[in-house]
Amino acid sequence: MAKKWMFRGVDVAASRALAERASTDLVVAQLLYQRGITDPDYIAGFLEPKFSDLREPTLLPNLSAAAERIYRAIIDKTPITIYGDYDADGMCGTAILFNGLKLLGADVQYYIPNRLEDAYGLSCQSLEKLAERGRRLVISVDCGIASVKEAERCRELGIELIVTDHHTIGEALPSAAHIVHPALPGHGYPFHGLCGAAVAFKLAWGICQLASQSSKVNEAQRTYLLEATCLAAVATIADVVPLLDENRILVRSALKLMLQTPPLGLSELIKQSGLSQTSMLTAENIAFKVAPRINAAGRLGQAQLGVELLTTRDPDRAKTLAEYLGRLNEDRDSLERSVTLAATKQLKEQFDADQDSAFVLSGAGWHLGVIGVVAGRIADKYHRPTVMIGLDPMGQKPGTGSARSQGIVDLHAVLCECRDHLISCGGHAAAAGLKVEEKKIPAFREAFLDVISTKLSGQKPVDILNVDAEVTLKQISSLDLVFRLEKLAPFGAANPRPVLVASNVTLAEPAKSMGSGNRHLDVKFLQNGTRIRGVAFGQAEWIEPLNTHQGQFDIAFRPQLNEFNGMKRVELQILDWRVAKLPPEQPHAVPTQSSSISQPQ
Repeated sequence: MAKKWMFRGVDVAASRALAERASTDLVVAQLLYQRGITDPDYIAGFLEPKFSDLREPTLLPNLSAAAERIYRAIIDKTPITIYGDYDADGMCGTAILFNGLKLLGADVQYYIPNRLEDAYGLSCQSLEKLAERGRRLVISVDCGIASVKEAERCRELGIELIVTDHHTIGEALPSAAHIVHPALPGHGYPFHGLCGAAVAFKLAWGICQLASQSSKVNEAQRTYLLEATCLAAVATIADVVPLLDENRILVRSALKLMLQTPPLGLSELIKQSGLSQTSMLTAENIAFKVAPRINAAGRLGQAQLGVELLTTRDPDRAKTLAEYLGRLNEDRDSLERSVTLAATKQLKEQFDADQDSAFVLSGAGWHLGVIGVVAGRIADKYHRPTVMIGLDPMGQKPGTGSARSQGIVDLHAVLCECRDHLISCGGHAAAAGLKVEEKKIPAFREAFLDVISTKLSGQKPVDILNVDAEVTLKQISSLDLVFRLEKLAPFGAANPRPVLVASNVTLAEPAKSMGSGNRHLDVKFLQNGTRIRGVAFGQAEWIEPLNTHQGQFDIAFRPQLNEFNGMKRVELQILDWRVAKLPPEQPHAVPTQSSSISQPQ
């Protein structure tokens, strides 16, 4: 659907005053002002976050008690099992705790459910198997906060359960021995945005402090915790939690460490992703090149191999596993394209993309490992909450669904209102999962669309593209301006890379396709003698309308640095385009060290 461009207002006087108070660049101050970041003290920590600014682990709700119990279990050689989720967040968090407990001499194993065969989170059947094997202490990672029934089963089996999670808390808490969760009711932890692996990292940190009997850990533990920081940062980026507060500190610090002293398995993944020679990693590098390889293991039912890669100390095994995960990611990409084609065809046949408030799509044999990704792509393309349900071809099992919202509604809340039609549901505001009987899908679809329509007061979702400022291609081709924008990095959820617009550009040469399956757009634009390359991922469909248009364009994009053979150049990630709206003679202000980016007219 067409995007509505919304230009943010520019208050040059206020931005200049903020730049002076915060002792920062005017362009940076302008963008901070537009994001509502105006406290000079906060800005100092935002632009230059320090690892030492992370809150002490003992401040996290119930962490001290959980750390003491786990440390006692380590000393007593109590059999411990880390029970993680099968996504990148869960795998990284599991690896963090496993590596830390192993370092301290624990009798520890890990267990990761199979995405294609097991239910999300803790399951009674899996817990029963662990009990048969003599495992007496189970620590959940990135799951468990909704496992009320499973926690009761743990009690019956004689298993002590410690829950570490970050997902939305339901009406009742599980009766676990300890629950470590940043948003636990009755506690005042100031930041609720930690991912599951970051919670696990904090717990591991607290255990190391107990082992050292000091807030300062020994050298071996320090080395381990720095490696764990890298894994927590990968999970933070992969799980699309807000890159603010502690998450920003973790990611900013870890991006530097990843090129210096990364964990062995992560180092191999970086090599396989073609990033080992870059001088500076970005959050986008991790999001689009590293995290998908980890997630591919979970999506294709081999999450155990993902954790093994992140925990192995054998260089040959790490290399083999990293290469294998690369091949799995290629398989995942192929499956994703196949399901996307089928889902898009169904959408066009059964829904009105302009009128319907949401989509609920289902298909027999849709691979459960990719339906969440496809749901996200459709939700992004049509700006509608989307549920994708994979059905059992034999009709023996209930349908498994993944939902994505793109920030339009709180999906967890919506699914809870539709619970009468579901076997189960869980997740958080932007992403959720569900189980549903095939015969109940029509009723669920109707209820889901009704709830969303009600929450939107009957209004149809509008895909709004917020534009920060307008520049010329000459301005944005300057490395100086892009380096200044990079001061706001790392970019991601809640801190997006600035969106800029250039008006009245033309094609320097015909647009063409690129990449796997020729799905992506490669285009070169020209404006007043300045030529610059742009790419648009998954938008090969733009090629024909761009090439057949005879006039000028306005383009909306995010500027990025592309590094190749040690050379840096500016490249545009094209987000949208339209037929030129402004007359060719429209003036543009040139940002300098003492001027702001211009406000679109």
